Amino acid sequence: MTEAHPEMSYRILGRTGERVSAIGLGGWHLGFSNQDEQLSIRIVREAIDRGINFLDNSWDYNDGASEIRMGKALRDGYRPKAFLMTKIDGRSKTEAQRQLDESLRRLGTEYIDLVQHHEILRYEDPHRIFDEEGAHHTLMKARDAGKIRYIGFTGHKDPHIHLYMLQVAAAHGFTFDTVQMPLNVMDAHYRSFERIVLPELVKQHIGVLGMKSLANGIILRSGTVTAIECLHYALNLPTSVVITGIDSMERLEQAFHAVRTFRPMNDVERNALLAKTARAASRGEFELFKTTSIFDATATNPEWLGEEPERVQRVMPQ
Repeated sequence: MTEAHPEMSYRILGRTGERVSAIGLGGWHLGFSNQDEQLSIRIVREAIDRGINFLDNSWDYNDGASEIRMGKALRDGYRPKAFLMTKIDGRSKTEAQRQLDESLRRLGTEYIDLVQHHEILRYEDPHRIFDEEGAHHTLMKARDAGKIRYIGFTGHKDPHIHLYMLQVAAAHGFTFDTVQMPLNVMDAHYRSFERIVLPELVKQHIGVLGMKSLANGIILRSGTVTAIECLHYALNLPTSVVITGIDSMERLEQAFHAVRTFRPMNDVERNALLAKTARAASRGEFELFKTTSIFDATATNPEWLGEEPERVQRVMPQ
């Protein structure tokens, strides 16, 4: 049972029944080469000590450094206090297994609470994952073996691809436990996950993981909203967790301040925030993960996806 903390509020993760912190600790920043490892470990441990239990990571973050540092932070009795999530890029059984095994080793744990298929950016991704030679079978096998507990997926490009992933999963008789996607004051105006995907997740009781609430700080460059307003907006949505990048003690304090000061918004307050961001958000220029490829790690590293299914390879032109 999750311990209560005065600085943190908790929400239920979809139909899993898990009680998770309203703010989640993003793992990407923890592994930067210019980030001191001891500081990264300190951030994770202080976050847990003060009530953040949801930890985000990915197999591909910083060539594994993010998972390695988080694994070190989870030693000395911290692992049982955390709801640990990571992501894999592999679409094939073989590549998914390799990446999952590496994540387990780096994180220094016998099981991961939640593993998500990462960067569902293309319409072919769901088909590759749910193919008879696909990654879905690897994660299901791992779940049956007790190596993972829940399964989800992530993406940041197009809300219609998220809906398609849900449809392909349903056609295979599967419902995801979680879905991770951009939810912020800009998203509401442009190619909106909030408007298109969020209602379907709520309907299916799937845990909602909000990310890019500040878009790595890019939204703040618009000069329209503050960091706390961004976090409050995301917390006001029916999110189970709002994941935010934390690379300093100041950013950790910001996250706790956002939770302490959050109150559910009424329509007037929400509409006022949206009005302030409408013009800046209209072309997606502050959501570069939607309008450019610079956040698309699997596009830069297609080998991470693994081989196409054999039946596809047989019909490929020579």
